[in-house]
Amino acid sequence: DGGSLTIQAGTIIKGRETPSTGDNASALIIARGAKIFANGTEDAPIIFTAEIDDTDDAEDLTPNDRGLWGGLIILGKAQIANPTAETRIEGIPEGEPRALFGGMDDTDDSGSLSYVSIRHGGAELSPGDEINGLTLGAVGSATTLDHIEVIANSDDGIEFFGGTVSLKFASVSFCGDDSYDWDLGYRGKGQFWLALLGD
Repeated sequence: DGGSLTIQAGTIIKGRETPSTGDNASALIIARGAKIFANGTEDAPIIFTAEIDDTDDAEDLTPNDRGLWGGLIILGKAQIANPTAETRIEGIPEGEPRALFGGMDDTDDSGSLSYVSIRHGGAELSPGDEINGLTLGAVGSATTLDHIEVIANSDDGIEFFGGTVSLKFASVSFCGDDSYDWDLGYRGKGQFWLALLGD
């Protein structure tokens, strides 16, 4: 809570398939009350991908290369449709306070993502709980999300768990489950969403 992460345009971030920590998956988790500023450009996007992805070779990985790392999870303080005002994001061990999301601030600000590509993720955090390409837990309306791409994720491409954040210009391709999913009373807006399905 209170932390801030800034990622420069053109940065490539690679997640390990087998984390050195002994955890089941590598993931970037922005806890409730923290902010991420990952603002790429059309010519210099920010890429989150697997450690083995050679981003200079367009043919080294295929749309079926999924689950090679975790994904990006952002947790906020907006309202959720749940018996309690806050809950724990799926897959994170019990007792981890940074896994909580939800609250009463629908205008909560978790930062901004723009021109971001998330590739080849979806590894399991715990048995049966794969990570979405982009997970948004109770993210508030002051957060900016535009020009987001998810490619070849094992689970959903982008999933909203409650919250009020809006998403504009999104592309989800070749994911193993839903392209877009929403639960717990998501109340944001979406415009210009594309889904491309594969095997």
